[in-house]
Amino acid sequence: MERTVQVFEKKTHDLPRKKRVAAYARVSLGTDHMLHSLAAQVSYYSDLIQKNPEWEFAGVFADKAQTGTKDSRPEFQRLMNDCRNGLGTVGK
Repeated sequence: MERTVQVFEKKTHDLPRKKRVAAYARVSLGTDHMLHSLAAQVSYYSDLIQKNPEWEFAGVFADKAQTGTKDSRPEFQRLMNDCRNGLGTVGK
């Protein structure tokens, strides 16, 4: 009796990769009203990003009482450095 061997290749299905999403918020004055606004921005964008199943939350970067160019905003610079370094979450 002759045997036949049939080989099946295992198929892998690549799941779509989630897009890493971060937000940047800023207020230019350190008054109570502005700090409340900053907190509201951080909360809003954190919730918005985390509720989207196609996104991976990469954090919210926020500068308070920072005026001037982007070079003088430490959180903006940290966001850009994290992006350049391929970091997916804050502080990694």
